[in-house]
Amino acid sequence: MTPARPTGPPAWFADAEQINPFRLLVDLHDHAVARTAASGRVDALAELALSAAVVSWWTRWQPLMIHAVLRAGAGVADIADATGLEIGDVVRRWRRWTDVQTRLDIGGRPAVDAAEVRAIGQRLGPGVVR
Repeated sequence: MTPARPTGPPAWFADAEQINPFRLLVDLHDHAVARTAASGRVDALAELALSAAVVSWWTRWQPLMIHAVLRAGAGVADIADATGLEIGDVVRRWRRWTDVQTRLDIGGRPAVDAAEVRAIGQRLGPGVVR
């Protein structure tokens, strides 16, 4: 069961983190558009809490999306351009994520197939996958 949403914008990260990630983006947009310099401390805290929760969510989500676009055939340079990251950072985030996902057992199977990770690594070139 999903907890009830607060009646107003959350002023604390823990509350903002409970909101659906896509709803967070909409709430942050709506709040940022409506907030004025005179809105005060509570509104500024709400915007900070919403944006911190968006960053936290995206940090966890980004490696999955990097893997998805690698699987779809994109190159690391394209991903670096799309994310604004350096190529080495893209590879490090992807490797860190795949290292965990290939060891994560879900119903007797890894969350991500190690053979798929190796195939992507081979396509990317030497040194990308151990």
